[in-house]
Amino acid sequence: MARKFFVGGNWKCNGTSDDVKKIVTTLNEGKVPSPDVVEVVVSPPFVFLTLVKSLLRPEFQVAAQNCWVKKGGAFTGEVSAEMLVNLGIPWVILGHSERRALLNESNEPNFLRTSNPFCFCVQNKVTNWANVVIAYEPVWAIGTGKVATPDQAQEVHVELRKWLQTNVSADVASTTRIIYGGSVTGASCKELGAKPDVDGFLVGGASLKPEFIDIINAAEVKKST
Repeated sequence: MARKFFVGGNWKCNGTSDDVKKIVTTLNEGKVPSPDVVEVVVSPPFVFLTLVKSLLRPEFQVAAQNCWVKKGGAFTGEVSAEMLVNLGIPWVILGHSERRALLNESNEPNFLRTSNPFCFCVQNKVTNWANVVIAYEPVWAIGTGKVATPDQAQEVHVELRKWLQTNVSADVASTTRIIYGGSVTGASCKELGAKPDVDGFLVGGASLKPEFIDIINAAEVKKST
């Protein structure tokens, strides 16, 4: 069974409500492949989650950029997985390197009790792989304008898949989507996306620009490979 292409847009800590509305308008007006070809998830800052969800075209989904991994309670400033479920937010990014490097978060958060699908960086423990997307992002490429070559990305993705086969199962290794992130642009996406073990992208700065539509359309390269 072919793995459906996945494109995530991580808006990080950017934008005002007016900016967000303009980005959503661009997404809503963009011509992209059908949902059976590509799954698109955008991740605005927490304060804009419900606004984006209310305005975004229905075939696109919304993700939170992080969540508290335990039940709610006396945890000032945190947002729990249950709260995201209550808001109808179906995805969450966990374990992003910026949070580990800048905010000293652990490499091994105990997030396994959330029912949300999630996109996460390697080194986190997982017990239920049904709705997992792994994002490989070389730290030297995040926000630097530098991007891994297609061969470099393919090599790492193959090794990740081998790790899954050895440490989890052959089925998980063959079905789990592994996406590339790190300065992905409209210029680099097609060549990267054509690699057999690159199942999509986690896009940072370019997800705030019209070229994000071009990156979504890179899903079409899988039809010819």
